[in-house]
Amino acid sequence: MIVTIDGPAGAGKSTIAKLLAQRLGFQFLDTGAMYRALTLHAQKSGIELSNATNLATHCVAVPMRIEAEVLFVDHQSVGSDIRTPSVSRDVHYVADNVQIRRHLVELQRRWVCDANFVSEGRDQGTVAFPRAQCKFFLTATPETRATRRLRQLQNQNQPGMYEEILAAQLDRDRRDQTRPEGRLLKAADAITIQTDELSIPEVVERLSRIVETRLARTTQNSLAVPNPGVSA
Repeated sequence: MIVTIDGPAGAGKSTIAKLLAQRLGFQFLDTGAMYRALTLHAQKSGIELSNATNLATHCVAVPMRIEAEVLFVDHQSVGSDIRTPSVSRDVHYVADNVQIRRHLVELQRRWVCDANFVSEGRDQGTVAFPRAQCKFFLTATPETRATRRLRQLQNQNQPGMYEEILAAQLDRDRRDQTRPEGRLLKAADAITIQTDELSIPEVVERLSRIVETRLARTTQNSLAVPNPGVSA
């Protein structure tokens, strides 16, 4: 089974998806980390991010793999340095690049082909896995998401101002909703979860109940289908 969790930045997708995967015994795929990791790699490599052609050539050539839910980029495991404000500021160059996005979607499909996964991002239920058996769309108001981001930075002893974070959040929303490919959209069959007034455990509990119900239903349906190779 593939469970997709889409939604805007700051809605809690990564944390909730990881906890949901642990609860279900599924593997976790953080697609946002893929875009961030390539952004950081391009920054360190001195690539001009505004040059879409050169950026795509560079990023597509960078080796990427996932092992035991750990993302490796250029043979190095990805750490918390992909979450810095400078990466957040520049990640749109990678995320908006059609060639890079298609390449990463292909990797995502390849990685999840032989296991149960919870995959989170912006386009998982619409582009990467349109036939996923269970889709969620997590969201919250821009103000709530900005407050969460500020708290996250403070916990990491990094500087941040609420007004600047909120402005960047709104700009990120605009980019995510208008990019030429892989834009932020709710899949028609996704379940919306508004997380403003919910704690992380409450969201995980709600999602896990839905997934477990669908898993049970899928199992019952598979058992009900007669084997054509067995005579009555």
